[in-house]
Amino acid sequence: MSALVDPPGAPPKLTSLGRVVRVPLLGLQVRLHPRVLGVAGVLGLLIVAFVILAVSTGDYPIGLGDVVKTLLGQGDAGMTFVVETIRLPRALTGILVGAALGAAGAIFQSVTRNPLGSPDIIGFTSGATAGAVLQIVLFDAGAGGAAVGALVGGLATAALVGGLAYRRGHGIQGYRLILIGIGISFVMLAITNYLFTRAKLEHAITANVWITGSLNGRGWEHVVPVAVALVVILPLVFVLARELRMMEMGDDAAEALGVPVGRARNGLLLLAVALTAVATASAGPVLFVALASPQIARRLTRATGPNVGAAALTGAVLLIASDFAAQRIFPGQQLPVGVVTGLAGGAYLIWLLSNVWRGNRA
Repeated sequence: MSALVDPPGAPPKLTSLGRVVRVPLLGLQVRLHPRVLGVAGVLGLLIVAFVILAVSTGDYPIGLGDVVKTLLGQGDAGMTFVVETIRLPRALTGILVGAALGAAGAIFQSVTRNPLGSPDIIGFTSGATAGAVLQIVLFDAGAGGAAVGALVGGLATAALVGGLAYRRGHGIQGYRLILIGIGISFVMLAITNYLFTRAKLEHAITANVWITGSLNGRGWEHVVPVAVALVVILPLVFVLARELRMMEMGDDAAEALGVPVGRARNGLLLLAVALTAVATASAGPVLFVALASPQIARRLTRATGPNVGAAALTGAVLLIASDFAAQRIFPGQQLPVGVVTGLAGGAYLIWLLSNVWRGNRA
């Protein structure tokens, strides 16, 4: 594991390309890289394209013109129900959940300086899963109760991992966070499995559907919490972007530049945990989006730093594309999106680890 952690003070492996433009924004100076803007534009177009496909195709095809008319309030009752009640909320939930997981993954990986620094690996997602299954099995909770259980379970697990990873005078240490998080993840998995052995058949079926991660049946009540979380949290992350960038150079270098490393790290981790918890509460534990999105975004932009915005857009594209595929791989049967992201993410994790191993051998 230690081989995956960049040594303190190590320079970033990728360099920024192109001219950097400074523009005033709310009294701040924002560094804009032309390549990053280009990648963000392409990712934005992909999101729009997948939304159009998701809303207009399916068992009840609707032309693009009719979709526009429906959104403007001019469609008939059938099209209005399909577009506004079934398809559009599902697509928006996928975009927002993917963006939240991508941004959270970028923060975790930047703070820990480790490509495995992800809520999937560290155990926060496992804690949210255990909380949701606990609600379903012991309290016969529905979708709302499972979401609350996931939120509480994710935050409680984060508090436990953060407390155990805390080191007096240094705050939460990245390598300790990952190692302890992996251990807690296995503990939460054991608790979840035990709860399944105590569950009634109908509760076990409900819990098993939830823990797979799915966008089936998602409505506006799932869209709003994630949208509010992104609107509130992402601006705070961008304000702290300078500290996040400096911290990637190592704690000593960041402190020499005036960054309060311990306080900044704790605050950023808290924001990332909140994004993860809300996303998991809305769609269940969708695996590997938070792990893969920051890595893919960095390779696309070739820019140094956390790339939170690019990672959020990449996560949105990955999740809505995976859900589109999940609905159409087997005609007449919709797979949970977590199955598709799990297969793709598992392959990506194997590739990532094999690349690191080959790099160490070299």
